[in-house]
Amino acid sequence: MKKELANEYYKKIKSILMDEFVDFWTTYSVDKEYGGFLCGFDRDGELFHEDKSVWQQGRSLWMFSKLYNEFGGKSEWLDAAKSGYDFINKHCFDENKHMYFRVTRDGKPLVLRRYYFSEAFAVMGYSEYYKATGLEEARDRAIELYDLMVKYYTTPGFFPPKVIPETRSNKGHSIVMIMLNVSQCMREIDHNEKYDKMIDDCINKICGQFIKEDKKALFETVGKNGEFLDTPDGRFINPGHSMETAWFLMTEAIHRKDKELMEKAIRVTEWSLERGWDNEMDGIFYFVDLYNKPVLSLEWDMKLFWVHCEAMIALTYAHMYTGDAKYTRWFERIFDYCLKHFSDPGHPEWFGHLHRDGTPISYIKGSDWKGPYHNVRAFMVLSQLFDKIRNGETIVF
Repeated sequence: MKKELANEYYKKIKSILMDEFVDFWTTYSVDKEYGGFLCGFDRDGELFHEDKSVWQQGRSLWMFSKLYNEFGGKSEWLDAAKSGYDFINKHCFDENKHMYFRVTRDGKPLVLRRYYFSEAFAVMGYSEYYKATGLEEARDRAIELYDLMVKYYTTPGFFPPKVIPETRSNKGHSIVMIMLNVSQCMREIDHNEKYDKMIDDCINKICGQFIKEDKKALFETVGKNGEFLDTPDGRFINPGHSMETAWFLMTEAIHRKDKELMEKAIRVTEWSLERGWDNEMDGIFYFVDLYNKPVLSLEWDMKLFWVHCEAMIALTYAHMYTGDAKYTRWFERIFDYCLKHFSDPGHPEWFGHLHRDGTPISYIKGSDWKGPYHNVRAFMVLSQLFDKIRNGETIVF
C-alpha cells in the first residue's frame, strides 16, 4: 500500500474511532448515578433499556482503560474505567464467584448463565485497568478470576452441557478462542508460564481440531476428538469468529516469530471471506453452511458490523506480512461497505445489524449485543497498524 493511501486511511480510521465511537460511549454510557456502564441506546443516544449487560461492563472497562493507556491518557477515560471496575466488583458476582450475564441498573442480579464469557471480559478489563493504574488489587483480581476460568475450562461437566453428551459429544470453538485471547492479555501483566501453556493448548485445539485444511474452513463445532460432524451444527461456519480467531493467531505468530502459524491464519482469513462474502449484495454473511445447505439459525443472512471489523483487522495483518495487494483490495472493499451501510450520517455511532440488502434491522446503537467492543477495538487496532504502514513498517520474522 502506498504511503499516501495508508496515511489517508489512518486519518479516516482515527477520526471514526474518536469522533463517532469513543465520543458516543464516553458521553452516554458512563452511569453517573449508579456506576458502571449503560448499554441500551436508541439512534441518538437516548436510553431505552436500563438493565446492564455484564459482558459490556467488562468490555467497557477494557476499552476505557485501553484508551487511557494507548490513545492519549485522558482523565475522563480513567474515571470511566474506575466506575466500571467498582461496579463489577460490587454487583456482578454471585456468592460462588460466578458472574452474572445481566443485572439491573442499580446492580441487582437478573440473569445467570452456564457459560463464563462474562468472566473473560472482566479478566481482560482487570488486566488493562492494572496497566493504567498499577493497582495491585486489579492484578490480583485478574489472576484469581483467570484461574477460576481455567477451572471451568478444564473440569468436564462443571457447567451442564448444551447437548446430552451420552447421545452426542462435541466441543465448541468459541470458548477455546476466548481462552486464547484472555491468556494473551494475562501474559502481559503476570510473568507465569501457565499462560503460554494455555495458549499452546488453545493453538493445538484450534489448528488440530477446528481448522480443517481439506475442507478449507474453521468450524464452530467438532466431535469430542475433533472429528468433522456432518450435521447442521458440524457444518456451521461463523466467518466473523473465524477471522477473529485468525488475527488472534496472527498476533501470537508475531510474538513467536512462527511463519507456519501466520500462514495458516492467513489461509483461514481467505477461506472465511470466500465462503462468507455475499456476491449478490456485498457484505459478509453472519453464518454459512460448509456445503451451502440451509442454516438453522434464521439470522444467517444478516450483515453484522462486528464481523466486518474482525475481517478488516485480519486483512491488515495479512497485508503487512505478505505485502500482497489482494488483501488491501479486500480491506478497501469491506471498509467502503461499512461506510456505506453501517455508518449513520447525522447521528452518533453506527448501526450494528443489517438486513441482507444492507438496510438497518433496527436503529438502536446499544444493547446486550451491540456495545463499544468489536468496533472500538477494531478501529484502535487498525489506527495503530495503519500508523505503522504509513511509516513503512512491515511484519518480518
